[in-house]
Formats: sequence, C-alpha cells, structure tokens
Amino acid sequence: MRHVIVVGAGQAGASCVARLRTKGFDGKITLIGEEPFPPYQRPPLSKAYLLGEMDRDRLYLRPESYYAEQDITLRLGAAVTGVDPEARTLTVGDDVLPYDDLVLTTGSTPRHLPASIGGDLDGVMVVRGLHDVDAMAPRFAQGARVLIVGGGYIGLEAAAVAAKLGLNVTLVEMADRILQRVAAPETSDFFRNIHTQHGVDLREGVGLDHLTGAEGRVTGAVLSDGSTVEVDFVLVGVGITPNTTLAEAAGLRMENGIATDAHGRTSDPHIWAAGDCASFPWKGQQLRLESVGNAIDQAECVADNIMEADQPYAAKPWFWSDQYDVKLQIAGLNTGYDRIVVRQGADDVVSHWYFAGDQLLAIDAMNDPRAYMVGKRLIEMGKSPDPDAVCDPETDLKALLKA
Repeated sequence: MRHVIVVGAGQAGASCVARLRTKGFDGKITLIGEEPFPPYQRPPLSKAYLLGEMDRDRLYLRPESYYAEQDITLRLGAAVTGVDPEARTLTVGDDVLPYDDLVLTTGSTPRHLPASIGGDLDGVMVVRGLHDVDAMAPRFAQGARVLIVGGGYIGLEAAAVAAKLGLNVTLVEMADRILQRVAAPETSDFFRNIHTQHGVDLREGVGLDHLTGAEGRVTGAVLSDGSTVEVDFVLVGVGITPNTTLAEAAGLRMENGIATDAHGRTSDPHIWAAGDCASFPWKGQQLRLESVGNAIDQAECVADNIMEADQPYAAKPWFWSDQYDVKLQIAGLNTGYDRIVVRQGADDVVSHWYFAGDQLLAIDAMNDPRAYMVGKRLIEMGKSPDPDAVCDPETDLKALLKA
C-alpha cells in the first residue's frame, strides 16, 4: 500500500493530508508534528487567543477525531531526526518509517536576539507557537512595560494587543520606517498614526543596542541612539527563518528555503515541500511566501500532484493583518512598484494601489473589503484599471472589472 508521510503538522501539513483524502487517496497517510497539539491556526495566537477572546479548542483546524475518522495517523510531540532518500525512510525516535512520497511542511522559526546582547535573559520572548503565547500571557498585565523589537506586521500586531490590554508599549524599528520591507510609505504612515493614537511609543530609525538585566531577568534596554527604556519583558519580531535542517541533511537543493519545481517537487523525485519552508519558481527566481494562504494553496497543489494531477502551482498571494479596529487585506506582490494610487473613503477606510507603470501589482486595503476583492480579482485576471479611475471616489469599483 502506498504511504505518504507529511513532516510538519501546521497549516500546510494539515491542508495536504486533508486534500489527499478529499481527492480519493486510499493509501496510508502519516502526519508528524513536533508540538504536542493537533494542527492549529497561528494567526489568532497573538490576537484573539492572547486577548482571551478565543479558547484553545477553537484554534484547532479540525477536531482531533477527524484524523482517526479519515484514517490519518497523527504522531504528535515527535521529532524526525533523519531522512534517507535512497532507502526512502525517515527516523522518528526509535522507529524507521518507509515512505513512497514524503512531504516537508516544516515551517519556519522566529529569529531570536543573540545572547551577546541579552537575548538569553528571562522575559525575552518570540511569538510563534502555543507554548510561546501561553508563556507570555501572564505578563500582559495592565501597566506592564513591554519593548517590542521589530516594526513588521508581527511586531505591530503584538503592539496593538498590548496597547488594548493597557500595557505601556515601546516599539523600535531600526529601518527608517515601520513596514519598510513590505509596504509603501503611505501604508506605513497609516499604521504609524493608528499606533500613535493608541499610545504606542513608536521609534523608527532606532535599533536595539543591548538589553540589561538583573538576576538573569530582563529589566531594560539601551537603544542605538543612546536612550534607555525600562521594561518588564521584551517581544522580538524580527522575521523568521525557514526550517530546512532536515532537507539539507537529506541533500536537497536549497534556494531561498527548500527549492521546489513548479509542481512542488524538490530535487528528489519522491520528496515534496510546501509552506513557509519552501520556495517555488516565480518570474525567474525562487519565491518563498510566508502566509496562511500560500501554505494552504501550495500544500493542496502538492497533494494533487502526488495524485498525478500534473498541475503547476499558480500563486495567488494574499495576506491580512488585524490591528485594533483596522483590518488590513493585501493582494498581490508589490515588488517593483513605482507609483501608489490612494483611494480614500470615510474615516479609516482607504486603499493603496501599487502600480509599475500602468500595470497593477498589488493592493493594501484598510477596512475596505470591497476594494480588496476588486483589486484581488483584477490582479488574478491580469487586468490593470485606469489609475485615475481608481482614485476617483465616484468610480464604481465593480465597473473596473468590466472595463
């Protein structure tokens, strides 16, 4: 009987095994995860779950009973220590498991601060898994002082939660502006204003020099401009690193993560990869997307191709971020943009449209789901609207789809 093993029980791994069964795969399926929990959603961890608005059971993508009902072997709290591509086996504890197809959905790991600047002090934390959030939740007490290092979406979302809970929040971003790597200055300006209104001490162009502590616990920070901040704890949001150790040891090709072809297959014909850990061909490069949407779509494409669909992965990038009462929805990739068109609605309703010449590349929509949906469809259709029509508040957005 054919055996598919999926290593990594996150969003991508869960999507892959579910898709295999939905598509009629009748062989053995094993899903292996290092955490002791069944696959769960990560985005609500640092928002609804941390705020106490979502119970742990609601985080789970499916009830644990689902896997037994679908005859999917779920091995949790288990670390894969090696893969032998020639023998087509992998090692988990004392067990050596044979596979016909192996799918690596090993995800990513947050970057930590080095110990040399105090990164090993108690109270210096990252946001990634359930254990992380459970450990930090008691520290989110009203009046507590938190330093957030990193002004990307992870850092800004953490700042929003902390501010809503009444903490004193300082956020430092060493780049000239928040969101500099991922968004236009107009989007940075929007979120800077929102955070400032909520009392966040937001410092751009300022990095962390080192942390200070007493009795092994963090108590303060010295910043790159020489200023100091007293803190009770520190949250680090300075990006992630794809988990490629297992793939590298197996001799797979690496390029911006685990390199796959257009079908999700790695350099070994019996090993596939999807999600945060994997890159795929896109406009002459190996692109790696860090998003729930990509994890689902790429993993389902891999499952289809294990079932011999011979279907290339067509990425449809979309992302989102929730901060205070603002829902940001992003469609497309803004790489190479040279013009921003702003469509302003009432209050905090606004969308920023990214163009390269006359070509629409991407959209950031703040509290504007209609603009997001139209922009997303236009990008997927390969259509570019007249920029002047976009910014005209009298333009019916849906009409852009028919133009």
